[in-house]
Amino acid sequence: MAKIVPIRGIRYNTAKAGSPERLITPPYDVIDAEGQKEYYAKSPYNIIRLEYGEVREHDDATDNRYTRARGFFTSWLREGILLPEEKPAVYFYEQEFQAEGRRFVRNGLFAGVGLEEYASGMILPHEETLSKAKADRLELMRHCEANFSPIFGLYDDPGLVMEALAAQYKKKQPALAFSDENGESHRLWVVSDEDALQRIKTFFAGHKIYLADGHHRYETALAFSREQKAAGRDNFDFCLMVLVNLHDPGLVIFPTHRLLKNVAGFEPESFLNSLREIFTVETVAAGTGRDILPLEFTLLQKYMAGYNAYLLYLGDNRFVRLRIPRRPEHPVMRKLYPAHSAQWRTLDVAVLQGLVLESILGIGSEARAGGDNLTYTRNTEEALAAVDAGTYQAAFFLNTTRVEEVIAVAAAGDKMPQKSTFFYPKLVTGLVINDFTRQ
Repeated sequence: MAKIVPIRGIRYNTAKAGSPERLITPPYDVIDAEGQKEYYAKSPYNIIRLEYGEVREHDDATDNRYTRARGFFTSWLREGILLPEEKPAVYFYEQEFQAEGRRFVRNGLFAGVGLEEYASGMILPHEETLSKAKADRLELMRHCEANFSPIFGLYDDPGLVMEALAAQYKKKQPALAFSDENGESHRLWVVSDEDALQRIKTFFAGHKIYLADGHHRYETALAFSREQKAAGRDNFDFCLMVLVNLHDPGLVIFPTHRLLKNVAGFEPESFLNSLREIFTVETVAAGTGRDILPLEFTLLQKYMAGYNAYLLYLGDNRFVRLRIPRRPEHPVMRKLYPAHSAQWRTLDVAVLQGLVLESILGIGSEARAGGDNLTYTRNTEEALAAVDAGTYQAAFFLNTTRVEEVIAVAAAGDKMPQKSTFFYPKLVTGLVINDFTRQ
């Protein structure tokens, strides 16, 4: 199944580069223009210059964000800002963080993972990708021949085999330990012992990998590998991942809520009447959003097993609870999505998309992709404020997509609707780099 490839990982030499918290970033796809500037200002050696370099007014074919990334990467290696591992290794990793008032520790394994076409069934995606993002990542790989940020992969091990092996290493001091600007703690242990590496390789040879985050980067790595093979270069058939057990208590997923805007002819009462033809609709007692949401989310969770359930906000502290029995053979869902699996058709996000966004509001796939009528957010208070301000017409608050749903859809050969999952927190960029030329 999964092929583990120990790598001569490249890590920052903090004696020269400075404090790790000034060198790392989130993944490129969650960094906006303002954030990019902030990371540039943190340190002249911040990983932003490699992973997501600035675009300049006079960029051309010989001087652009990709050529500059290659220049920084080369010079930092030459100057000892970045140092390669002495021997091929994998890395046990702990990411400690706060979520919903609790402290979690998520355990992972940094490693090279052999690339597989999705059709093999060994590495399975769960969401769609966009061509523009893949073109950007491919150009960066062509110039630098490296992975600067890891892909987030999941595997199924109820026996906690890797955790038992990791516990032996975690009795020792980590090779790297620090806390970042968000209060998250990061700890890294280097594993280069041949016996341990063989045990890890053997273990993962019996497991599939489910992609949690980084689909664009994975598909880019596949395309890059094909290019290199066509050019007679064979050492590009893997990519950098962090692998996390599905049964890890620190595996946290947040819901992504939906905000409606610019829907022509939208009128709350008419909309509610249309909803009543499909859902059980209950008006929630008046109160402030801040007071009511925690109670309502508890209620939504109660419905998770037997119902698709949502909380609709129409402004002025007007909340409406929606629910419908969870069943894959709803005639409208079957008609709209005959090619999708039963597992897909029971998802909260899919039912909302099919029965409400498409069937009632007429927001089809092109409109969703264009963003004219729909915006996504994880922040409930911002969603409430946006509707109250009239910027948006309504907000749908959703339950979290469960890990077992992600796996069931992937195993059925399907992909989740857009913005179905948000694995929290994101993996940071800059802890371990994979340089293909050193493997």
